[in-house]
Amino acid sequence: MNVKPEHYWIEKLELVPHSEGGYFKGVYQASETVTTAEQNERKRYTSIYFLLNQESPSHFHRLKSDEIWYFHTGDALTIHMIHPDGRYEQVALGMDPEKGETLQYVVPKGVIFGSSVDKDGIYALVSCMVAPGFDYQDFELFTQADLLAQYPENHDIIKRLAFETLPE
Repeated sequence: MNVKPEHYWIEKLELVPHSEGGYFKGVYQASETVTTAEQNERKRYTSIYFLLNQESPSHFHRLKSDEIWYFHTGDALTIHMIHPDGRYEQVALGMDPEKGETLQYVVPKGVIFGSSVDKDGIYALVSCMVAPGFDYQDFELFTQADLLAQYPENHDIIKRLAFETLPE
């Protein structure tokens, strides 16, 4: 039986759907904790496997911590970012430096971002490390209306990577 590569990784790594899109599994969290500027206790860092495909991109969201993305296998993906001043930026994550791709990238805290597999690709398998560690209290998803009200100049990418309505 011939299994699609993304299904192979979803099964082998026991990935489950993520609320922002894609599939993930927590793989590591530090035993040490830190206190954030908001006086919240968080793990020093956390790490996940994260798989995106054409049908399931990472929708626009924001974290209160930096997130480092590490490329593993599959096709290149694009990290789409809207900075607080409204500036749009994209970074290619993949294996081909000749095409401007990088193996890892840090998304700064407070930046709204999402990711998509490049148009000719099928899937991308990455790891993401968040420091201080990920906590759903520090995670904010956005609707198209939310973002268009603040950043109308980024209409096309917002329509592509923001939810019309937030998932339940």
